[in-house]
Amino acid sequence: GAKITRNHLPFQTPCCFLPGGPHCQEEMVDFPVLPDFSQQVPLSNNLFLFTHLLLLLWPGEMNSEEVSVVGPGESILALVGEEVEFSCHLSPYLDAEDMEIRWFRSRTSEVVHLYQGRQELYSQQMVQFQNRTKLLKDDIMDGSVNLQLLGIIPADEGLYGCRFLSSNFSREAVWELEVAGMGSDPHISLEGFKDGGIQLKCSSSGWYPKPQAQWKDHKGQCLPPKMEAIVQDAQGLFNLETSVIVQGGAHSNVSCSIQNSLLIQKKEFTIQIADAFLPGTSPWKRAFLGSLVGLPFLLAFLLTLALYFFQKERRSQEKLKEQAEKDKGRLTEELGKLQTELDWRRAEGQAEWRAAQQYAVHVTLDPASAHRSLVVSEDGKSVSSCAAVSGSVAGDQQRFSEQTCVLSCERFSAGRHYWEVYVGRRSRWFLGVCLAAVARLEPVRLSPASGYWVMGLWNHCEYFVLDPHRIPLTLRVPPRCVGIFLDWEAGKLSFFNVSDGSHIFTFTDTFSGTLCAYFRPRAHDGGEHPDPLTICPLPIRGTQDLEEDDHDTWLQPYEPTDPTLGL
Repeated sequence: GAKITRNHLPFQTPCCFLPGGPHCQEEMVDFPVLPDFSQQVPLSNNLFLFTHLLLLLWPGEMNSEEVSVVGPGESILALVGEEVEFSCHLSPYLDAEDMEIRWFRSRTSEVVHLYQGRQELYSQQMVQFQNRTKLLKDDIMDGSVNLQLLGIIPADEGLYGCRFLSSNFSREAVWELEVAGMGSDPHISLEGFKDGGIQLKCSSSGWYPKPQAQWKDHKGQCLPPKMEAIVQDAQGLFNLETSVIVQGGAHSNVSCSIQNSLLIQKKEFTIQIADAFLPGTSPWKRAFLGSLVGLPFLLAFLLTLALYFFQKERRSQEKLKEQAEKDKGRLTEELGKLQTELDWRRAEGQAEWRAAQQYAVHVTLDPASAHRSLVVSEDGKSVSSCAAVSGSVAGDQQRFSEQTCVLSCERFSAGRHYWEVYVGRRSRWFLGVCLAAVARLEPVRLSPASGYWVMGLWNHCEYFVLDPHRIPLTLRVPPRCVGIFLDWEAGKLSFFNVSDGSHIFTFTDTFSGTLCAYFRPRAHDGGEHPDPLTICPLPIRGTQDLEEDDHDTWLQPYEPTDPTLGL
């Protein structure tokens, strides 16, 4: 089987801590207290004292650029059906108990196993690896963890990596996993006489990667195969069939060998054929030729039997066709009913939106609350992103320092209120309401539990809300303008697509404090449409025409890169 090795970093004791080392006396002067390392003290005690001395003299903070992740190496070989262990540790060794440790495939979004917040999270794990991973974290306080992957299959082959993520650094290591599987022992069967010889067939299954087959005679010379077929099954393993025709004079031992090119191992099966079975020397040849005389009668019987079953199958196909026509009519009727219900729901949503427009109010932006990287227009009606500004203003408790957002000047503690925001073709934004008393100098999770009721767009086409977990939203038409309706007494916050008048989503909660309108244009991501978020003027107009764009897409990629989303 494949032998998997784990590399260990050698620990070297400086010469000043070994008995008789150079400059020992000079270096010991720098330390106020130092044990007497004499010849009678074992080397293990010296290592123990040196390790604890380093811990006492180690600086308070480690430079993040000095930290690296050491993986299992460039390549690991694993056998199908067995297990493999991925080892990762920090160098130098640091406590990783409070870090995020992510094992992934070729991209960090392809999660193999995730350790976060001192617990293992399985919600983001790929289906392929569910119930197949086991985390060994006995040495996690030393920055060392192992991940076991059970039941290796060919689909596991490829690039892997592990990433350590903390508040001040992110490092990862990448390696390749190779998968190999030795199939079953070859099986040789006699297929009969053909082309003046005996045809032999060799078969085997369960190989990975694609194996190589070879026929040899009793002299070790290769025999050309008559046929060779290698197919891959649903598990990704290869099944092989090959045949050869053995002619007279090539009797005695005939072997079939199948080799795994990755493991450089093979399995072989040998069969011995007596001369009596070869054509021209076999006493059974005349009996076999005599049996061919009755072959036309057998063929006639088989033909009659085939015609009978053909007629029966045709009648069965006709019945199935009639049933399919009936099912098609029934499905058409069902689709008509569903379309009618969909049109009714769409009309109901438009009526709800028009009713909400009756409560339209003036909303202006509060520049005092805006993050330093945002620019609020002079009339307080639009906000856009600019280049990031480092640092913060000391003592400014009203301005957001962690979220690139801005609140409205207006406060809502009762009644119904409606406003519209033009989002254009921006690729990222968040809109909604939040409590006026939310913390502004520290990062938070945008969820109702933290006092935020917001809807967001991510990566051009991924619409969602957090209530409290991520809820994806499917929109028929991309909104260029979003309507927001707040019913404080009813505890409802609704979002509408002004582009087609449809209802998007409604939060239902109990509001216990003063609310503000929330605007977050997000930092400019280099898209083609860095439009600002603009509050639409009053009076509110009717439904806007949809702007057709060939670049609109409705793919829903998953990119959990924003910590405020809690993904």
